[in-house]
Amino acid sequence: MSTESSQNNALRRVRTIAEYQFGAGAGEGLFPEGCEFILSTTGRIRQVMYNGHRLATLRAQDGLFTLSIQGGSRLKMVLPPPRSRVILNEEVAAFVAQGKNTFAKHVLDADPDIRCGDEVLVVTTDDRLLATGSAVLSGREMLSFNYGVAVKVRQGSESRCSQEK
Repeated sequence: MSTESSQNNALRRVRTIAEYQFGAGAGEGLFPEGCEFILSTTGRIRQVMYNGHRLATLRAQDGLFTLSIQGGSRLKMVLPPPRSRVILNEEVAAFVAQGKNTFAKHVLDADPDIRCGDEVLVVTTDDRLLATGSAVLSGREMLSFNYGVAVKVRQGSESRCSQEK
């Protein structure tokens, strides 16, 4: 199989997974033409890169994506609010942007379709992306609980690793 054909197959595969995980329109929005792929030793897709930045990592255990802040930014542009979003109180925005976890008592609103374990975008009330992470609670639970972690933040927009390639 030619390199171009295998690149097209890989792009089609990651777009299909993104459509399944995040909904209609997510595939092309998250992964534009020109993406590069880092493969595991067995030849499976592990990371998706674009312009030298990691957009997402494909988890081996469940075959779903974890997003970098660059990937989250691209996804936020194609998903209408409140889809996949956890909206935070402005008072804690700076801490979350540095990569700190999001607590339920600071959540102002959340997509009711979020389930525990979903990859989510943590945003301010004006839809500014603060972080990407994994939901510890469902969207409804985030709103009803006053304690505990709501989102385990993977990468904040101001964290050191988001400033690097």
